[in-house]
Amino acid sequence: MNDKDTFPSLDRIADELLKLCLALSWLLLASFLVVAVSATRVRADDIACGGHDLIAEMAKSDPAKLDALHKEAAATVNGKGLLWKIEKPGVKPSFLFGTMHLTDPRVLKLSDAAETAYEGADTVVIETDEVLDPKAPIKVMAETPDLMMLTNGQTLDKLIPRDKLETVKNALSERGISLAAVNRMQPWMLTSMLAMPACEFARKKEGANFLDIKLAEEAKSHGKEIAGLETIKDQLGAMASLPTQFHIDGLIETLTLGPELPDVFETMTVLYTKGDIGMIFPLMRSVSPDGTASGRNYAEFEEKMVNTRNRTMAERAAPIVDKGNAFIAVGALHLPGEQGLVSLLKNKGYTITVQ
Repeated sequence: MNDKDTFPSLDRIADELLKLCLALSWLLLASFLVVAVSATRVRADDIACGGHDLIAEMAKSDPAKLDALHKEAAATVNGKGLLWKIEKPGVKPSFLFGTMHLTDPRVLKLSDAAETAYEGADTVVIETDEVLDPKAPIKVMAETPDLMMLTNGQTLDKLIPRDKLETVKNALSERGISLAAVNRMQPWMLTSMLAMPACEFARKKEGANFLDIKLAEEAKSHGKEIAGLETIKDQLGAMASLPTQFHIDGLIETLTLGPELPDVFETMTVLYTKGDIGMIFPLMRSVSPDGTASGRNYAEFEEKMVNTRNRTMAERAAPIVDKGNAFIAVGALHLPGEQGLVSLLKNKGYTITVQ
């Protein structure tokens, strides 16, 4: 059995999966809209997450290929581990922790080491502390509506190809949303909602917080200082800076993935719980038709949504680390690589070791 027999749907849309992996912060922003746009209330207990671990399937179907992926992942700089100790002479150590913006109970459970670092910190830092203020996105929308909403008379039903429009409507309907309710949203915001597995969407509608918000809210209730490395406007601006057609294509590709989405999230969750962050990209590249994720659009996406944001986070994290005893929690995919946060902070002279 070859790879295309094993992963027929993933093979068609591997590049989009890479984009989805890199842009998990979409879920952070879309979470504000889940309750507001939903017309029905679905109990999370009534929806099974499902999903299969693609790594486990590959271990059976093609162990040699899986071994090659493990070797590629091992070569990824800072690709193993979720918790990193940041040290500087004269101040208490701080910690950098990789999160997933999900409500899955496996994600919400911290390791003993991470729990100790978190409990002992004076300051807890997340990507944007504005997620704690329900009015923050409304204020941003009022000040800069074009970051969240389509302008100049544009609507999604005009931008989405006619032969895909019914598919979009059906996908929204399954989540209790009408196209009319979101017709003026930027397409990437719609993509972020449709990319969520149904069980994740239901848990969010019932009020479950994903890991980043959970950490910040609990820390705030215990009197700890809370800080953010970005603003909502920063994150929205990064997404809005990419071409509209790029986002429309992403919406269509996400819909094409359809029933395979639970498999993608399950595999990423399993890799995350093992701290195998460096394994995510090799896996996704392995199922693309040519084994790569190339092209001008992808490079532009990676630069604006990952590398540029990493540099901003590193600059804003430095003075917090200099004060000492901080617990900095950001999406795990911001950590590895030559331009990841671990490398960028090392380049600033801090001693960083995986825990």
